[in-house]
Formats: sequence, structure tokens, C-alpha cells
Amino acid sequence: MELVFEGAEHIVNAWQDGLRPDPLLTVSEWADKHRMLSSRAAAEPGRYRTARTPYMRDIMDALSPGHPAQRIVFMKGVQIGASEGGFNFIGFVIHQAPGPMLAVQPTVELAKRASRQRIDPLIDECPSLRDRVRPSRAKDSGNTVLSKDFAGGILILTGANSAVGLRSIPARYLFLDEVDAYPLSADEEGDPVTLAEARSLTFAHRRKIFLVSTPTIKGISRIEREYEASDQRRFFLPCPHCGDYQWLKFERLRWEKGQPETVSYVCEACEQGIAEHHKTAMLESGDWRATATSADPLTIGFHLSALYSPVGWLSWERIARSWEAAQGSDEAIKAFKNTMLGETWTESGEAPDWQRIYDRRETWPNGAVPSGGLFLTAGADVQKDRIEIDVWAWGRGLESWLVDHIVIETGPENPKSWSAMDAVLSRIWPHENGAAMTLARLAIDTGFETSAVYAWARKAGFGQVAPIKGLAGFNRPSPVNGPTYVDATEDGKKLRRGAKLWTVAVSTFKTETYRFLRLDRPTDEDLTAGACWPAGTVHLPSWADSEWCKQLVAEQLVTVKGKRGFSRLDWQKMRERNEALDCRVYARAAVWILGADRWAESKWRDLERQVGVAERQSEESDQPSATGLQQSAGQVRRPVRRGRRVFQSSYMG
Repeated sequence: MELVFEGAEHIVNAWQDGLRPDPLLTVSEWADKHRMLSSRAAAEPGRYRTARTPYMRDIMDALSPGHPAQRIVFMKGVQIGASEGGFNFIGFVIHQAPGPMLAVQPTVELAKRASRQRIDPLIDECPSLRDRVRPSRAKDSGNTVLSKDFAGGILILTGANSAVGLRSIPARYLFLDEVDAYPLSADEEGDPVTLAEARSLTFAHRRKIFLVSTPTIKGISRIEREYEASDQRRFFLPCPHCGDYQWLKFERLRWEKGQPETVSYVCEACEQGIAEHHKTAMLESGDWRATATSADPLTIGFHLSALYSPVGWLSWERIARSWEAAQGSDEAIKAFKNTMLGETWTESGEAPDWQRIYDRRETWPNGAVPSGGLFLTAGADVQKDRIEIDVWAWGRGLESWLVDHIVIETGPENPKSWSAMDAVLSRIWPHENGAAMTLARLAIDTGFETSAVYAWARKAGFGQVAPIKGLAGFNRPSPVNGPTYVDATEDGKKLRRGAKLWTVAVSTFKTETYRFLRLDRPTDEDLTAGACWPAGTVHLPSWADSEWCKQLVAEQLVTVKGKRGFSRLDWQKMRERNEALDCRVYARAAVWILGADRWAESKWRDLERQVGVAERQSEESDQPSATGLQQSAGQVRRPVRRGRRVFQSSYMG
């Protein structure tokens, strides 16, 4: 009888335990207790441990219902575990604080990828979540790629490029990932972040908004703007030698030049070197401290660079190596600052001095291709009364030479214009080494008389002609996209053999052109001694007159504010005519379309053989340091012309 009573007491206790609510956890506590990392999505599978990335504790806990902050901003570098913090937030909501949640990726396609590669493993590997989200294979489960139903709530995944997705549901929780990669406008309906946050207004006092991103360009970076409006928290670490607290700065990372393995961090207070193995203990004792006053007390901001990456993830030595490898390339340094340091890049949009580029013109005949040129592209700008064409030769490292400037003195409505364009496609330009060269690709703008341009391009063939459409803005996934088919039947169906249109991020190529024009050049004495031309050098001929040089630098990059008060970078004309710059951008786009930015070494060597450079290099092999044609550390070696002479021509006057 006593045994029966004991059994009944056990049942009653179990029943009471079942009625007792789950203990109220913070997001970090929930992650440590419930989160399992899948081998499909994590480099270190197994139970999640906040202690591995101690700096994430305060960030995640600010996302918990008990914390007063409503908007949590995280500007960060790579390899610090920020994404896992966001997915912990999602798991916590499903399990502990159900409600409608919107998770936004830059595009719908990326949202689908995140669902399959990150959200599904998150649910499958955590029993507490599997019990709340039915398997996707179940009938009417409410579990699809972009929608996850669970008791008391729903998770909607969408892209910032979809206005429909952004306004799909009122949302108590928002996870806005990589906001600097969002388009300026979602389907022309406005800023995606503003549209998404509008969905949370119903939950004004209970909402949680998590904005995360690696920053991009200063002046247009969303995450930097949000961080600067916050209390700007930094993670302070104690020096293992003197105990002084400081936040990690890249300039305090020191190593012997060319020897990244000697890297250490130099303390600001005691000037002693800190070895990386101290980092684990330093992170455990770290402390988030606000360095500013937030414009909104409900918004808090955090910043972390890759210098904080845990031991075993991204080492200081790898960061030092990345910095050394980036030297000589502004694009590489930009990527380093964005991804490693979590800092914005300042675009230098100040126009180079036209007089400077005019004064350093070089001498070669009009229509002739200098020795370093390996293939030709052209950019054509269609105007009302004429078509202007610039032909550029390109070599290794995107070194370039202006080879020809052609003006067709009739407008696009005149059939003679297109006959003249046919002649340009079939024209031959002589190479210095004797080879005959034709255009590899001509890119033509479709902004004026679009139908006439399409008709000619269709007739000439898209293997040699690339109709293009310029797009403004810097936050484009690629400098060139396409092609898309623009011809359609009467019922709107795109024709697979119709006209092909490429879209070009003109801002990207204008910025690159200005950067190349600013490159320092070796002197004649340096060249004689075997110095290299910097990769990207723009060579202009003596027959390029002052008007053409002014057109090449006719625009300047400025920061402007849009109607909604958001800043953006925009190219603005400083003078009326800018055809030389436009044609240069189009010719550069043709280079990208050809794939030259991604060619293998074998392709370059094949081009050298075709134009006779390989034979000339073999003949001059007794002086390899001065004439060897090779690319190394951001520089281009090639046979150079000495004793250049500059004079003014009225060719284009």
C-alpha cells in the first residue's frame, strides 16, 4: 500500500512539473541550453557555447524580452559569430517568446538559401524546435521555404528586393541581415529597412529589431548610419600585462614587414606586445562600454572587428597577411576595411586634374596599338546628332591605352550612322608588333533611340556587340549583370533569340577609372632601370586634345540627400560634355563581359602569342627584369617605350 502511495506521489509531482512554465531565459541562456550546431552549417558542430564568443552575450541578451532596448544595431567584421547570434534569436522566438517574426536577407534568393542552409538545420538539430515546427513534408504543415508556422507565431523569410514580402505581416520581431547589401528601394516603393520597420509599429512597446551588417561605403552605409545614431558600444579588453582596458584597433597590430608570423598587439598603456594566445582570457574578461550618447534611448549599437575573432577562427597573422596582400589595390584594401575591420570605405570621387593627365600623355600613332595591348574593346555613346566611339587596348592588370577616337557625324535616325558602325566592327587596327587586331567587343549605350540600337545590335550580332543600360548606385551585387532578353512576342513572352541587354553599375567603373588615373607613374629613369607600370595604368596618346581630357574627368562624386533624408553617393557633371568618360566606362564594361577580369594565366599567354609579344619577349630574354611581361604584386612588367615626346594635335579639336 505504501508503494502505491509513493507511485501516486511521483505522478502528482510530474503533473505539477508539467504545469510549471519553462524558466524565463535570455537568448544567450537559451542558446547554451538548447542550440545545437549542425555540421551542415557550422565549422564547429555540436552544442553552442556563448563562452566561445563572449562578446555575443550582451548582444543576444539585448534581444531578450526583459531588456529595454528595442533596436539593436551590430556593425561588424567577419568570423565573429554574428550570424549565429541572429539564428539564436530566431530559435529563441520560436521556443520561448512566440510571435510574428520577419527575417530579411538582401534578396529573395538569398532568403531561400538561408532557409535551406541555416534555418532548416537550426530546427532539425534542436529537439525543442522540432516539436514546434512541423516537418515540411507533412501535409498542410505550414513549413515552406519562406514560411515557418509554429505555435503562437510565424517566421516569414523574404528579400529586401521584394516590397510584397516586406509588407507581408505585422511583425513583433525583425532580423535584418546584411542591410548594407539591400537595394536602395524595394520594387521602387522605398527604403527596405523603413518598410520592414513599419511592420513592427503595431508592437511599439514589445518589438525587437536586430540590424546586422558588414559596412560598405561611407556616406551610404546603412549600418554605419544606424551605429553612429546609437550609443556606439565598443568591447574593451584588459591588457594581460598592465590590466588597462582598451578596444582593439588595427593600427596597434604590429609585425615585421613581410613577416606576418611575428604579429602581436601593442598595448596602448604599457606598449608591451600581446601575443594572440592571450586573447581567449582577454575576451572572457571583456566589457561592452558605450562611447557616445544615443539619439534614441531605445536604440543601442555594437561594433566589432575581426581582431576579436576567437583563437582558431581568424588569426591576427591571417589578418596581417591579408593586409599585406591587399597593398597596391584599392579594391582589395576596401574589402579588407569592410570585412576585416568592420569599417566603411571612403570613395575618393574628387576628379583628377585634367591638366595633369594632359601633361603626361605619351606618343604613339593614332589608330596604332602599343606593345602592351592584347585585345581591343570600344564604348559607343549615342547622341541625338552623332555617335562617339572610343577604342581602348587592354593588357595585363587592366593596363589600358586609348587607341582611337571616332565620331560619326549623323544621328541614330540616319541609316548611314549604322553603316558607319558596321565599318567600325570590321575595321583593323595594327599592333606595334605587326599583328592585325579587330574589336573583341563593342558596348553601346541604349539610353537614347533604344529601338534603333537594338535593331542594329541584333543585325550585327551579339557576339561582338553588347547593348548596355547604365544603373546608378554602388550597392550592386556585380558591376555588370545579364544578359536579359528584351524582345518579346505579342503576348509578352521573352524571345530566347531576341536582343540581349546588359546592365552596368556605372558608378563602380567611374570610381575605378579615377583611381587608375591617380596612380603614380615611374619616371623615364625608373623605366630605363626596369621599373614596372602600376596595374591599371591609363595611357593617353598625344593626339588626345584638352577637350577630350576634360571630358574624361567631367564628373565628381558627391554626397546628396534623398527625399526621405537618406544620404547617397551620386556622380554629378561639372561640365556639360562627358562623352569620353561614358565611352571609357562602356569599353570597360565590355572587358568585364568578355570575362577578362577572371581570365586564367593561360588565356593571357595565348593573347601574347597571338600579337607577337611572346616572341619579342623571347628575343629580349637577356634583359628579363626590364622587359619580361608578367604581373606581380599589383604591377605589370612589359616592354616599354623610351624617350616619349608630348605634343598637341588638333585631331579632335
